[in-house]
Amino acid sequence: MSERSKYNRKERELKQEKYANRVIGWLALILVALGVLTIVIASYMS
Repeated sequence: MSERSKYNRKERELKQEKYANRVIGWLALILVALGVLTIVIASYMS
């Protein structure tokens, strides 16, 4: 039972790490898109 518990914990940690990396990637993409949008809007305003 202990080995199974260790295996499940390891699997859960890997799954959480993949999810965290995906979230960080999406946040980075959104920030870049907002930056580009800000530059575009600023160039039209001037």
